[in-house]
Amino acid sequence: MNRRHFLQASAAGLTASAVPGYAAQGNEKPKRVGLIGCGWYGKIDLFRLIQVSPVEVVSLCDVDRRMLNEAAEMVAGRQRSKRKPRTYGDYRDMLKQRDLDIVLVATPDHWHALPMIAAVQAGADVFVQKPISVDVVEGQAMVAAARRHKRVVQVGTQRRSTPHLVEARDTILKENRLGRIALVEIYCYYHMRARENPPNSDPPEHLDYEMWTGPAPMRPYNSLVHPRRWRSFTEYGNGIMGDMCIHMLDMVRWMMGLGWPRRIASTGGILVDRKSRANIPDTQTATFDYGDLNVVWQHRTWGPPPDPRYPWGATFYGENGMLKVSVNSFDFTPSGKGQPVHRDVLMELDKFPEDKTERDLERHVSPAVRRHMQDFLRAIETRGRPVADIEEGHISTASCILANLSMQLGRTMNWDSEKQLVRNDEEANKLLRREYRKPWVHPEV
Repeated sequence: MNRRHFLQASAAGLTASAVPGYAAQGNEKPKRVGLIGCGWYGKIDLFRLIQVSPVEVVSLCDVDRRMLNEAAEMVAGRQRSKRKPRTYGDYRDMLKQRDLDIVLVATPDHWHALPMIAAVQAGADVFVQKPISVDVVEGQAMVAAARRHKRVVQVGTQRRSTPHLVEARDTILKENRLGRIALVEIYCYYHMRARENPPNSDPPEHLDYEMWTGPAPMRPYNSLVHPRRWRSFTEYGNGIMGDMCIHMLDMVRWMMGLGWPRRIASTGGILVDRKSRANIPDTQTATFDYGDLNVVWQHRTWGPPPDPRYPWGATFYGENGMLKVSVNSFDFTPSGKGQPVHRDVLMELDKFPEDKTERDLERHVSPAVRRHMQDFLRAIETRGRPVADIEEGHISTASCILANLSMQLGRTMNWDSEKQLVRNDEEANKLLRREYRKPWVHPEV
């Protein structure tokens, strides 16, 4: 596509996507929606969907009764019909009704695969949070299920729908203003790993801890686990690599048109904060080798960031300049002649005033989530692939999982993307599939 046609198409897309309700015009019957996982980001995703389309939220599911009931009240106050949705403690009971057009899955990571697969089997299109899986075989099975049941599945990697990042991709990278790029650094320096060490205790009465644990190993309940800080434990996710690296790696892959890395190598561990109960690395470096391009990740949950303006982001190094991007801004700095370019995140608080008062909302991310939902709805209408299709989510998720395996085993993972196996490494391939706690059964391709 040439520059003139590209800019025309981009302008048309941005104009349409800025209109609430764009994805459901005319006399179309509102899509019936269910949410599995009514915590922090589940509500953020759901309320952004309500903002852009006249959906009807008919079902909510969560293993925390208090969280579930609160979400039901909030949904009744936010959706157009003012109806209170049905509530469930088990996603299987919700899905067996087979009356949902869209299902959002926003559970902890260890609970992504089974509900997403069950939802597409029940005939729903799915929006599933990242990372899509905790092991590689789960991701393979999720892609296979989406294709087999011909369902649209969008992954919550909304950097692909962030307005200022779309601009950076289209006006800096696609215009080749950096020249040849051989290195991209991606990083996170947030102090986000749990530091406390509280004693184990009985789970609260309102939490079904058996169901919350599901296929993961059963650990004694600890207040660090629920809500929101379960990412500090490898039993439930892939640490900061699976939480923050996936966003930046997926963003770089999208901006540069990259697929699977050829090789993945990683080192790190718990090098500084050894007193916390958390068992995920506080320091990690990983290299994703694309042949003539290296994408290098680094995180540490201690010390200051090298650039306080970019504590979580990516830096593209080109022969003609440098591009820094984050969820809040981007900066293009040419090496020679030419003007630097700076852009800040698009905020839409005047258009969506409810964002000003919504509890725990990441306001700067709201525009991206809205556009991500609109892209999802367009794909549902056309039965096409969304911008963050489940296969793209699988590539980014599995690449991060392989980085963790490299750190665990102390060697490079040479990845065969066609066979979906590590070359000449039987021990690593056995680790592509984790054991499920009975009676839960691991999904297969």
